[in-house]
Amino acid sequence: MKYQIDHVNEFNYETLVDQSLNRIRLKPRTDECQRLLSYQPEITPVSMTKEHTDIWGNTVETFFIAEPHQKLTVKTKSIVSIQKSPFIRMVDYSDGMRKIYESDLFHKHYLAFLADTESTYIKKAQLEELNNEIGIIENPVEYALAAMNYIYNRFTYDGNATVVETKACDAFDLKRGVCQDLTNVMLGVLRARKIPARYVSGYLYVGEDSALVGDSATHAWVEMMVPGIGWVGLDPTNNLEALEQHIRVGVGRDYLDTSPVEGVYRGGQHTLDVSVSVQLLEQNETSVFI
Repeated sequence: MKYQIDHVNEFNYETLVDQSLNRIRLKPRTDECQRLLSYQPEITPVSMTKEHTDIWGNTVETFFIAEPHQKLTVKTKSIVSIQKSPFIRMVDYSDGMRKIYESDLFHKHYLAFLADTESTYIKKAQLEELNNEIGIIENPVEYALAAMNYIYNRFTYDGNATVVETKACDAFDLKRGVCQDLTNVMLGVLRARKIPARYVSGYLYVGEDSALVGDSATHAWVEMMVPGIGWVGLDPTNNLEALEQHIRVGVGRDYLDTSPVEGVYRGGQHTLDVSVSVQLLEQNETSVFI
């Protein structure tokens, strides 16, 4: 699958501002399943960007605007090719895989993705509520799929129920939220089960006739570590494996590690308008979705 992604962030300030220092994480990743073919950022007022790779492997671009301005626009155009087949439901939970999951070396290696953050912490009573519903499941992959199904069926997608700072434990009580909230809840659940899991931010291709949710802005989902296979994406907002419709940009412990745009400036308050368009350019004949 080949996609073109057009992403616009427009900041409007109530007064003139200056000394604006910003960081953006908008450049899609390249790995064994996803290939970035082109990427073009456009910043107004015009500014040069300096690029580096952070500890999680995300591309971070930094720019500074010293002059007074009342509007800041960050546009990016990306073309990405993805080729990935579904397999998570076919994974065999062997004795070897079980030993790896239980080993101290495995836990130490993925400690950053096993430790809760303030955003992903789930209370013991909340975890018990979920586990009582899905039952005892020894296989970590099957457990993750069951947890994803629970979140999908028990939570309501609601763009007005939460804010960026909402914690997983609060979203769990509400049983409402957006993709960020559902992802944080699932991260907390998996980490409590000693399953390494990380936050993924990116884009979702929905298409004209799809019932998928999450294309109006950046999307978020979970990746769990499966020994011998690697990071496998699971989307609790849509209850499916993250495959060729999911375009990966940033990964980390939670949203704060993947925030698309962040910055500081001297001046008054602002409003933000975001628009995202994901256009299918080319479809693989062998592509399979679940």
